[in-house]
Amino acid sequence: MSVRLVLSTLLLAAAPTALWAQGMPEGYLCCNLRTDGKWITDINYAEKGKRVLPVGTPVKVTGYGRYRVMAEIDGSSQILGNDYSRNLPLDAFAKRYVVAVNPQIRISTFDPRTREAIKTGRLFNGMTREQVLMSVGYPTSDETPNLDTSIWRYWLNQSEEFQVVFDAQGIVKEVGALPLSRPKILME
Repeated sequence: MSVRLVLSTLLLAAAPTALWAQGMPEGYLCCNLRTDGKWITDINYAEKGKRVLPVGTPVKVTGYGRYRVMAEIDGSSQILGNDYSRNLPLDAFAKRYVVAVNPQIRISTFDPRTREAIKTGRLFNGMTREQVLMSVGYPTSDETPNLDTSIWRYWLNQSEEFQVVFDAQGIVKEVGALPLSRPKILME
């Protein structure tokens, strides 16, 4: 067994322990996330049999595993799977989704159309990056490694992609999607 392999194994084994020592974050969901009742994936597919956990739902992280964050959400145990953002450290991944301040406070300051779009998980031209995140969650970091880029890539399911295009000020100027996908994403 090589020294590199031994060191890698030790680091992987220590990672959840080191995160545990930092304490378990509590807060609120950053954004609308879909669950099958036990598992939430960071790709956030809109599949049959899944229900939406709304932005602002209270969350308490209860543990960490390999590429996963265990949490108490909406009265039940859930696992938030880091399936497509594995280039992020697990604590940074958790901090994306579990935020200290309830986003509903900020949402209450938005105009009625924006509040409705976020509530229904849809988008329209003119939304900010912050509002897009609240509505449809984070794009996976393997598809969108830099959140400052002008195009964020998302997936409704394994075969339906959509893209959110921002202008230089970070405002949505276009949402690109197949015609049959548009009603699922866009608020007209």
